[in-house]
Amino acid sequence: MKLRLLYTHKETSRPVLATTIMKTGVPINILEAQMTPESGQMIVDVPVDNRRLKEVVSAFETEGVRVQEIVSTITIDFDKCMSCGACVSPCPVSAITQKTDWDIEYDEKKCIRCKVCVDACPVGAIAFL
Repeated sequence: MKLRLLYTHKETSRPVLATTIMKTGVPINILEAQMTPESGQMIVDVPVDNRRLKEVVSAFETEGVRVQEIVSTITIDFDKCMSCGACVSPCPVSAITQKTDWDIEYDEKKCIRCKVCVDACPVGAIAFL
């Protein structure tokens, strides 16, 4: 599950991510981070679900971090999509593949939010959410 972590000034100076990993024992992968002296936002991938995910979210919230679940990263407008495959090869994690019938298939769980597919699409059928 991908989570957006929203930090206030107070939390940016503390090791919130490390503390959460140590408390829960869950490895957390940072996909994107933007920090300023006033606030911060981080997109992380947490490779658990259900009860363990609730435990991780609770640990972040205990540390004073606001947590939002990211349900979807990109959207593909299949009415616009020509199934040209221009988005397939630049994807570094194979989140976008082309089936044998040439249709495009997207795996949200693999996506790392790099936005390469958005830039690669010649018809603008892929949008970043």
